[in-house]
Amino acid sequence: MLKRPNQPIKKDLWMTTYSDMTTLLLCFFVLLFAASTVDNAKWQILVRSLNPNASVVSQIVNEMSEGEYTEMVDTEGEALLTDAKSFDQLYWQMRRYVEENSMAADVEVAGGDGYTFITFKNNILFDGDKYNLRPDGMAVLDFLCRGVSEIGSAVKEMRILGHTNQADPNNPNDVRGDRFLASNRAAEVLVYIQEKNIMEPQKLVSIGYGQFYPVRPFVEEEDRLQNRRVEILITEADAVDVSLEQVYAQISAD
Repeated sequence: MLKRPNQPIKKDLWMTTYSDMTTLLLCFFVLLFAASTVDNAKWQILVRSLNPNASVVSQIVNEMSEGEYTEMVDTEGEALLTDAKSFDQLYWQMRRYVEENSMAADVEVAGGDGYTFITFKNNILFDGDKYNLRPDGMAVLDFLCRGVSEIGSAVKEMRILGHTNQADPNNPNDVRGDRFLASNRAAEVLVYIQEKNIMEPQKLVSIGYGQFYPVRPFVEEEDRLQNRRVEILITEADAVDVSLEQVYAQISAD
């Protein structure tokens, strides 16, 4: 631009561009905020991680379906089952329950797109070579059932998978005993859940894999303990079906 003689130079013209950019950034962040939601379970985990000695988590804002808000209070250290339910929240609730009850060595919770996967290791549910549920295993299943009961319509299927270990690394287990133990354990868990009446019975499936889906080699005792397990795969309605191989691959990648 040509400048007329004696015309003063405006040194603050950059402010116009800067103001426009700031306004656009503000609009962008407002748009992001408007599109976001607060996951109550994640928020509670964050609050507790920052306040590990707190016994009560209060004034936790949870977005309700009607657009209203409610204050949720967790008392006596028990994991909170909120009024606003979603399939994804089940994963966070189970994670929190396991962490708060120091059960990480016995129960593993994983999640992916459209599924929650829970592994009950070794003897948390059953004594050796038996298929009668233990009391501490029932307590975990009770908590799981309370969570699932709130989102029953969002669940496509709950698969209970029984696994055994090959006791002798060089010799496979007796086929009959191996298959029946795995199947009976899976069926026992299924019956316990079905008797809670938390969802339609046709959504419950039990499978006994026996020793044929090991997650560790059969050589070392420490590895063999990992193979003695019961798994529960909960899939979301309208989600793409996921295979056990895909779940294992995702867990391994994570």
